[in-house]
Amino acid sequence: MEIRLFYAPVTCSLAPYITLTEAGAEFEVTPLNFRKGQNKTPEYLRLNPKHKVPVLVVDGRPLTENVAIQMWIARHFPEARLLPADEWDELRAIAILSWCASGFHPFLSRINNPKRVCDLPGAEESVIRQSVAMLDENFGIAEEMLAGREYFFDHFTAADAHFFWCYRRARLFELDLSAFPACAAHFERMQGRESVRKLLAFEKEVKDRFARAA
Repeated sequence: MEIRLFYAPVTCSLAPYITLTEAGAEFEVTPLNFRKGQNKTPEYLRLNPKHKVPVLVVDGRPLTENVAIQMWIARHFPEARLLPADEWDELRAIAILSWCASGFHPFLSRINNPKRVCDLPGAEESVIRQSVAMLDENFGIAEEMLAGREYFFDHFTAADAHFFWCYRRARLFELDLSAFPACAAHFERMQGRESVRKLLAFEKEVKDRFARAA
């Protein structure tokens, strides 16, 4: 089985990189330089007309969207326990994955590029303020879920990988996250995992390579 992950630095494509590594999967990574439009080439658009990452290509077949990709990885590498064994908890983990994709990611994207949401003069500050408010609400919910726990469940799952990206992206925007100590502890715990250390080293390598090619 040939597995290839299309990835871009800083993006949520780090989540399947982490879980594939946790699973011990053999996979290749194709980094995309968004600043050079490599996500909008005809070749890439044939894989994903949404021109986003991640894309997981398995034996030539592309799969998009983090929730679907994480479910595929969990199903094909069950020994990694990337989703809980209990059926109800498995569904709860999928709900967290979906929440990361729909409850966190859109507001992080609006902070990153508020003009894509509203191009009215002077609207940027309002877009960012409202986005931060929604993120605070969601991080507050995550804080309650993680209070007194190492991970969302009794062991690491794919939900932790995706939430790690959400929290990390918010940190990169220098948002005030001081009200969420359990989320911060989860982030630090994740940074100690070998899969995350490998991801961060790979990200630095890719970013340095892109910078040299600029």
